[in-house]
Amino acid sequence: MTAECIELAVVIPTFNEAANVATLVARLDAALAGRTWEAIVVDDNSPDGTADAAREIARIDRRVRVIQRIGRRGLSTACIEGMCATAAPLVAVIDGDLQHDETLLPRMLDALEGDPTLDIAIGSRFAEGGGTGNWDRDRIAKSALATRLARHVLRADLSDPMSGFFMVRTAIVRRLAPDLTGIGFKILLDIMTTSPRPLAFVELPYTFRSRTRGESKLDHVVAMEYLIALYDRMFGRLIPVRFAMFSAIGLLGVGVHMAVLSVLLFAFDTAFVAGQIVAATVAMTANFFLNNALTYRDRRLRGWRQLIDGWVSFCVVCSVGLVANVGVAAFLHDARSGTWAASALVGVLVGAVWNYALSSRFTWGRY
Repeated sequence: MTAECIELAVVIPTFNEAANVATLVARLDAALAGRTWEAIVVDDNSPDGTADAAREIARIDRRVRVIQRIGRRGLSTACIEGMCATAAPLVAVIDGDLQHDETLLPRMLDALEGDPTLDIAIGSRFAEGGGTGNWDRDRIAKSALATRLARHVLRADLSDPMSGFFMVRTAIVRRLAPDLTGIGFKILLDIMTTSPRPLAFVELPYTFRSRTRGESKLDHVVAMEYLIALYDRMFGRLIPVRFAMFSAIGLLGVGVHMAVLSVLLFAFDTAFVAGQIVAATVAMTANFFLNNALTYRDRRLRGWRQLIDGWVSFCVVCSVGLVANVGVAAFLHDARSGTWAASALVGVLVGAVWNYALSSRFTWGRY
């Protein structure tokens, strides 16, 4: 018996989408009737049991596969893993929240199969005939701003570079995978900007649906991730994005450090060395939580146990930097008799490099 060759893989990155998996698979079945396809659910160990819900479907439908990621997080990296896990010549990415129009998939498939010069077919909300559904003015304005920013790093005039709904030739993804950043949630932008040659594309209009179940993943941190991804494409070769973020948060920590030290010295008449220790500890704690939320968002620590363990680890591995910080600052303060601000600043700078190197390895590198 000759098996029918698979045409398409549909990658579905999920987090807390247990209520939507069965509905989406049923819709894919209807939309892709007569086609040979598979669905790859890539779940970031959702606490709501999304992976288990997908496995229940996979038991009776061999077209469904599940990749449950443990200790690895992030929409873009989930898409990359899913796209590299198929033998299909074409692979599509669709969200698990039912907001993308799966009925567009056959048109994408026809476009790529019918024109070997095309590399990618993109579902566009802003092409003629497309729409954003019931988005309010604020969200439309934010999306328009993000689109304008994206065009500064793109070498293509896309109407919807923020789209998370597209189909691409799998060979292209496999070739680009080692160089993809995996930062943020816009994998299309990552693929388009990583390719050494401009990718030939077609945009197909669709109307974005409203979410009916679950919660939106959009938040201020996600918006920050998008800006980080743009920075990486523009300046990442000069200064790696993670180091740049760690350094920026470190600068905020300097502000916290100096503010706390000022209060202790002038409001409470605290001895300089004691004030320096307290200020450094407060700043380090602030830096830990900001780095956990932003710099290491892809491997951020969750839950009280991990957070406490991570904070303790962060303090321990940065102890060398803290000792250098306090020691150098105290020496300069005593030697120059009273220049507390300059002494404190030099101490902070001496500890900064140690903090980055050690925390990357021992705090966020363990999970």
